[in-house]
Amino acid sequence: MAELDFGQLRGFGKLGLEEGVAEPESAVEIFSNLISSTIGLITIIGAIWFVYVFMTGAVGIILSHGDKQAYESARTKILNGIIGLTAIVSGIFFVKLIGAIIGIDVLNLPGMFEQITGVK
Repeated sequence: MAELDFGQLRGFGKLGLEEGVAEPESAVEIFSNLISSTIGLITIIGAIWFVYVFMTGAVGIILSHGDKQAYESARTKILNGIIGLTAIVSGIFFVKLIGAIIGIDVLNLPGMFEQITGVK
């Protein structure tokens, strides 16, 4: 197979390892950066989706013009958007609560691995 040159293809954020950014010291830090970036990306996508669903539901209510079925459909859309956003936000708090109950900071992966293994 021929070698492929990907040029300046890099990751994003902490995973991009751009010039001037210190490289992670261990696999735990790389994994932690990956998980942190993934959670952040999912949260942003969820917030954008909520805004989209909320706006389309609001426009649906405005355009229903007294049509009961169209109004209920738009109302359900808004309610589902609110439930979805609540699920995303409460999921983060739930993980933090479980970590506090068992005594491990789950959202701080390098610290969590250090607590579990005892190795820095």
